[in-house]
Amino acid sequence: MTAEDARDHRHTHRQEDRSQDAREDERIDEVLSEVGPRLRRIRRERGATLAELSTSTGISVSTLSRLESGQRKPSLELLLPIARAHQVPLDELVGAPPAGDPRVRAKPIVRHGRTMYPLTRQPGGLQAYKVVQQPGAETPDPRVHEGYEWLYVLSGRLRLVLGEHDVVLGAGEAAEFDTRVPHWFGPAGDRPVEFLSLFGPQGERMHVRARPKSS
Repeated sequence: MTAEDARDHRHTHRQEDRSQDAREDERIDEVLSEVGPRLRRIRRERGATLAELSTSTGISVSTLSRLESGQRKPSLELLLPIARAHQVPLDELVGAPPAGDPRVRAKPIVRHGRTMYPLTRQPGGLQAYKVVQQPGAETPDPRVHEGYEWLYVLSGRLRLVLGEHDVVLGAGEAAEFDTRVPHWFGPAGDRPVEFLSLFGPQGERMHVRARPKSS
């Protein structure tokens, strides 16, 4: 190798190193940009408000809001108390699943008699869950939030309260609705219900087939 070849070789390596560093910076920025949507999704899955999370973490509502919207850069000091409050591993808040393995290793989320199995692993966009809910004495408490939701009953009977409508879905039936309309759903009767829930800002609509709730 001549001196000129050596210089070219070193120059090429420096360019490759800079390119690799740029790609690494892009990857880190991409991971950090996904933290906010993931924090919002996990909080909503647990039915917690920003005020409730603020009380349990000691982090102000405005800081939590900026974290979820991506206006505040996540730090270990902020993420640790959030992870403790949600009772999830820290890597679930910030880490992506191992590359190369297409399987979704669902970690069930259990809350108030409802077990949710995540079927998607990327934040943002369409989110899918398999849900098993036990019967209870819960009184319908319709709520609103941004988004659009689809429900498909696998087994049992699902009661859906949507605005002025009160319907029951059986196995094989589906419903879709704008989540800005007050809504609530749970088992209809004294048996568990198993259903799929897809939530997202947009997507293909499914055919609605439901019958009025029997008296």
